Amino acid sequence: MAEAKKSLRITQVKSSIGYKKDQEQTLRSLGLGKIGRTVDQVDNECIRGMIFKVKHLVKVEEL
Repeated sequence: MAEAKKSLRITQVKSSIGYKKDQEQTLRSLGLGKIGRTVDQVDNECIRGMIFKVKHLVKVEEL
């Protein structure tokens, strides 16, 4: 059986105001931008790297 792709539910919990511009752009790349907004993303190295960059602004759950 093929392995099912795992996904991540990412929720923005803190504003990007006062942080570097590249962190705001990373949030936009993830599909976020407002506090409370939630997106589902595929779990891969690229997404994990973006999450690591803004880990202080988001909450992540594995699905």
